[in-house]
Amino acid sequence: MTEPLPNILDLTLAELKNALASMGEPQYRAAQIHQWLFSHRAGDFEAMSTLGVALRRKLAEAFVIQTPVTVSHQECTEEACGNPTEKLLLKLYDGELVETVLIRAAGRLTACVSSQAGCAFGCAFCATGKTGLKRNLTAGEMTAQVYALNDIATTRDPLEKITNIVFMGMGEPLMNTDNVIEAIETLTSRNYRFSLSRKKITISTVGVIPEIRRLAACGMKTKLAVSLHSANQEKRETLMPVAARNYPLGELRKALADYTAKTGMPVTLVYMLLDGINDSAEDAKTLARFAHGFLCKINLIDYNSIINIKFKPVNSAVRDRFQQYLQDSGLHVTVRKSYGTSINAACGQLAASAVRHPEPQ
Repeated sequence: MTEPLPNILDLTLAELKNALASMGEPQYRAAQIHQWLFSHRAGDFEAMSTLGVALRRKLAEAFVIQTPVTVSHQECTEEACGNPTEKLLLKLYDGELVETVLIRAAGRLTACVSSQAGCAFGCAFCATGKTGLKRNLTAGEMTAQVYALNDIATTRDPLEKITNIVFMGMGEPLMNTDNVIEAIETLTSRNYRFSLSRKKITISTVGVIPEIRRLAACGMKTKLAVSLHSANQEKRETLMPVAARNYPLGELRKALADYTAKTGMPVTLVYMLLDGINDSAEDAKTLARFAHGFLCKINLIDYNSIINIKFKPVNSAVRDRFQQYLQDSGLHVTVRKSYGTSINAACGQLAASAVRHPEPQ
């Protein structure tokens, strides 16, 4: 049986240069091809009119251009959503499935991007971790999610386009840092048709300390969000066993303090309130102690119901008391609304549909 040709969209720019060199072609052609693929979004090599016929033929013989296929497209109809939140289930070139979400809120249109198929961290409150890790996504597979969501937006309204990107979907972005950075490089290329400021992009992590330090050193001006969920080491280990044991809170706090000192940018601490688990007055005090001493803001979020995961969200009175204590401690705190819960598109819910439903034939 003949092996399928590799997908050229999976190549990084450096890999594309190497591939061209092996074909006896000048490496500068790589930038042209990359622009055809990711700016013009060419669907076949014949469309690359600035390339010679011979090169186009070589490329067609060596590669395919295969974008992810939309398996399902769901819209949230919850009253709280206002404008619809939309979720795509995408089938990748090798058959793996990932989900990506378009979130509309208060003058923003945010693409929530997955960085892995599945996740290895197995956090207790997250559906993605129940699937295990299948593989890292390529940079091309991440940019494809943004393009697919942006197409949905512009189809609804030609003046509407994505304003923000968050790497908060399936997977741990900082276990796939090279490809995440490569995707960001493409998504922020100034001469490309789709281009955002890096300040409009957020990378979320469970706290992968070496990669946080790497981000601080590389000078990439994206935002950083850390899924904390408890500032008590023992409690955090019950909620996020792999992350908490591999990256203890004391070391994580030092890495975050170093990050903010080096970059001058605040870190967002994301804290999901769970009824009877991490919502007490003592939990608030512990979080306040952790957050003092470095630039940060705290996002409180509600738990979103997930099948076979038995947590409960807190009531509004508990949330308000928790928030008030942090604010009285001098911290900047916001309560982040969840969008798309009815279609399993909210925080922690991604992969739920892929797990429950067999892949269409």
